Formats: sequence, structure tokens, C-alpha cells
Amino acid sequence: MSTPARFEIWAPYAHRAQLAVDGADYTMLRDEAREGWWYADPALITPAAGQRYCYRLFDGTDWSKPLPDPRTRAQPEGVHGPSEVVATNFEWGDAAWRGRQLRGQVIYELHVGTFTPAGTFAGVAEKLGYLASLGVTAIEIMPVQPFGGTRNWGYDGVDWFAVQHSYGGPVELKKLVDAAHRAGLSVFLDVVYNHFGPDGNYNGLFGPYTTAGNTGWGDVINLSGPGSDEVRSYILDAVRQWLDEFHIDGLRLDAIHSYDDRLAYSIMEEIRAVADDVAAGTGVPRIIIGESDLNDPRIINDESVGGYGLSAQWVDDIHHCIHTLVSGERGAYYVDYGTIEILAYTLAHGYRFRGGYSQYRKRHHGRPLDLAAVPAWRLITYTTTHDQTGNRAKGDRPSQNLTPTQLALKAAVVLFSPFTPMLFMGEEFAARTPFPFFVSHTNDELNRLTRQGRFDEFARLGWRPEDVPDPAEAATFESARLVWDVDETQDEIFETYQALIGLREQYGLAREDLRELRVEHGAQWLTMGYDDIVLAANFSGDTVRVPVGGTLVYSFGDPQVGAESTTLGPWEFAILAPAA
Repeated sequence: MSTPARFEIWAPYAHRAQLAVDGADYTMLRDEAREGWWYADPALITPAAGQRYCYRLFDGTDWSKPLPDPRTRAQPEGVHGPSEVVATNFEWGDAAWRGRQLRGQVIYELHVGTFTPAGTFAGVAEKLGYLASLGVTAIEIMPVQPFGGTRNWGYDGVDWFAVQHSYGGPVELKKLVDAAHRAGLSVFLDVVYNHFGPDGNYNGLFGPYTTAGNTGWGDVINLSGPGSDEVRSYILDAVRQWLDEFHIDGLRLDAIHSYDDRLAYSIMEEIRAVADDVAAGTGVPRIIIGESDLNDPRIINDESVGGYGLSAQWVDDIHHCIHTLVSGERGAYYVDYGTIEILAYTLAHGYRFRGGYSQYRKRHHGRPLDLAAVPAWRLITYTTTHDQTGNRAKGDRPSQNLTPTQLALKAAVVLFSPFTPMLFMGEEFAARTPFPFFVSHTNDELNRLTRQGRFDEFARLGWRPEDVPDPAEAATFESARLVWDVDETQDEIFETYQALIGLREQYGLAREDLRELRVEHGAQWLTMGYDDIVLAANFSGDTVRVPVGGTLVYSFGDPQVGAESTTLGPWEFAILAPAA
């Protein structure tokens, strides 16, 4: 079984270092060829699969307690326990998988712990047939790096090479990827390189993994200061591991706007280069998606014009436009949205803010996309996400507040657009379970601080503390588990999503040039489309007449379609093939 050649760590802060393997201690030696690195003499001890090990560091005064490896591959006893040597080989069955380019994909975001009753990778694998029947082409898994306890969104991960043990660990993740590929589905993995979680983060004892400042979630990762070469290698080696050894098709980079990335070459360019190298070596595309609220085209612009060259980016603007129009909510950052004109503008330009003034931010924001150079499908949009649901006081989903007709309207706009659509688990059948934020830190004080932080945040946004579920309570996590027992109305919503995804593929709606999309609107309605297919949508509780007609291709409701106009009931939409 393939394992590392020797035990080694980067620990420039240490005066001395010691390795403990299955109860036996070994003095570590300085690596004279690599500054700050230590290794155990391979003549005395070499890694073997299944060994449990840890390190102790001497800072010049005291020895540390036993510490897990910053590059640990497995933490079977949790983030505070010893690391485990994991074999890197695996008997793959996906040799026929040639991957998918991003264009034409429909992504499905899911959280392993709440997607199925099992809360494991094996549980997800059992649902792959269901997802394929829905019509999605890729699953995007929320972060799976180890965290304190057994309940967490995943964004508190601390060991960037490892896999949460309660989900099944690294072997079960490989089994899921293998099964997904054999089912024709890509697998994207959400990774967090902007901060470490607060529970089990010992990296600061080894070296300068972080630097001054705070992202709001934790200390700033050291991407630009002294020692940052090794920190960047830490990230890039993890990226290569997921894309190569684990056969992951793409990564979603969490909150890249919080990177302290000031070097001549961005870490994003370097991540993209690793992805390109793996793709060249395997013949399978590797996709890198960035999450950013900066409305900065550099994220997806080509390197030749000063961009970072990522495959795509999340764009919240379209979600915000649709959400405010259908729900009527206008608080916090939604204050910048809420009209048909703004939705039409955003659909036509990709970004809501292209240098204009943001009332929420009290400053100008964003920069225009070069629509001639950036294909529309490199923008990822959605009706909701883990954030847009979970960062509400109660974690309530749109399907808990809106009518089926309103839900179908939102889905139609997202799935009809030329942008790459993403679903959040359960929205396709109007799940009635919430998705609140949850944690299970092993330290009571961390749980208290997390709880207080959530209460304070929502109080600033106008929500009452009593409406905020305690994130550390097991019941909060349990409430987020999807309920797969669905009724007739939920079945109807599922069939609508299935039909819309099918029409998206049939009409090739992942089109290249956003400038070809024709968007028109009135006071309450909007149309968008092309010569061969048009979506007409009513964003009001009134019956409206829309000046486009033809042949009805699909609708959730009962529109009255004429040769030159269509009458839509409240919140209805119609997909039309215009008359020749």
C-alpha cells in the first residue's frame, strides 16, 4: 500500500521536535535542505498505513502537548487526537470517466451530514441515481475537512488534507467520487483557504500559518508575509491531492475576497495552474470556482489580461434580485435590489454593480465584465444556497415562506438563464426543513462565543435573539436533516425542476455570449430569451399581459397564450416558442 516515505513537518518555530508513533518516541532531525523542516530518520521509523502518530515541539522553554500533524490525512479520534497514516492507493472504477467542461452543467450543492439520514458519504452515494434522474450533472459537496465534534457546516475545518471521520473518512470519499463518475456526475469540493476553524487549530504552534488581522471567521491566512511560501505550498499541495489522488473534478474556493493575497502572482493563479497541470496529465477537465462579493472580473478574466483565470465565480446579485422581487424583503444588503429594472439590468450585464453606488455599502462597488470575452456560463447563479438560507435567523428556506407558484417562478428564471445554475439540496422538492447554522465545538467557551456571535449579528439585522436557534444544540442540527417523505405538491415541484432542466439542455441555454440575451420588462413583468425560445415571467400578485406570444412550451400554471401576447396569472411564468 502506498504511503509517504518518511515522517516530516514544517515547524520553523520549534527549537526541537519529537515524533510519537503508536507509543514510541523518536527524535526528529533538522532538514538542512529545507528551511524550517524536520524529519524522522527513515532508518529508525517509516510510515505504515494505520499507524497513529503525533508531534511534540520544544519552543526553547517548554515542550508542547502531543499535536496532530498539520498535513494529517485522517483524524479518527477527532481534531485533538493523534493523526493516522493513510494509504494513498485506491482501486478506482472510473477509468471511462472523461469529465465534463463547466458549460452546460447543472450543479447541486449538498451538506453530507444532513443530506441523508445516514449523514455519510455512503448515504450520498445512495442518492446518486435520484440526482441523475433530476438532471443535475455535478454535486458540490460542502467542506469535509475535520472540525470539532460531529456537527458543523464544514467552514470550521482545521486539517486541510484530511476528511471528517464521521462522514466516512478519505476512503469513503473516494468511493463516493468513484460512484458519482460511474453515474455520469462530476464532483466538486468546497474548500476553505481563508481561515482555520477555532477548534483543533494547532498550526500556529508549528509556524506562521496566519498573520495579523481577522476575517470575521478567524485569523488571516499568511499568503503574503514571511514564511508564506510554505503556507502557499500547504494550500497548493492540498489542491493537488483533491484533484489528482481523489479524482475531484473541481474545487469551489470559499470567500476569496478575504484572502490577504498581495504577491505578484495570486494564489488563485497558482491554484488554477495546479488544476491545469492535473487536467493535462489525466485528460479530465478540472474546474476552479471562486466565491466573491467584489464584482471583480479579474477573478474569471484570462491571465493574459491580468486576470486570475478561474473557471467561474458565484454571483449573488441575481439571487438578490429574484429574492427581493418575490419575497418583498428589502433589509440589510437587499436594500440595493427589489425592482424589475434592476433584475433586467443584472441579467443583461451579469453584475448588479459595475462601478455604481451601493446604498448598503455606502460606496461605489464593482467593475464591468467584458461581455465579449467572458462567457455567461462562467457566472454561477441560484435561487438559494447554504449561505442564503443558513444566514437567516431561523435558517428558513424560501420553500417555507413562498407558494409553489412563486418557487417555480424563481427556478424558471435561474434555469432559463445562460448562467450556470446551482441548486441547494432539497429545493427541487420544496423541502420544508430549515438549514440553520450548526456547530458542535468540543470547547464549551467556543460554543458560547459562537452562540453569542450569532445572536449579536442577527440583532444588528433586526431579528430577535429568541428567533435564532442555538447553533450548538443537537436539535438545531437535527432540524436541518432533509425529510425525503414528500407529498403531492412537493412531487409537482420536483417534476417542474426536472422539466426545466430538461428544457435547458434541449434548447442549449448555456449560451456563450450574454449580449445575445434579449431582456425586456414592464412594471410587473419581464421577458428574456432568444429567437427560438423566450421566458415570460410575472413578478406580481396581479394578472398581467405580456407582449410576447407564440406556442406554449412549458408553464407551472395556466397562462393564456396568444399569437402576440400572453396573459399570466399571479407569479406565473411561461416558456414560449415565438411564432415564425
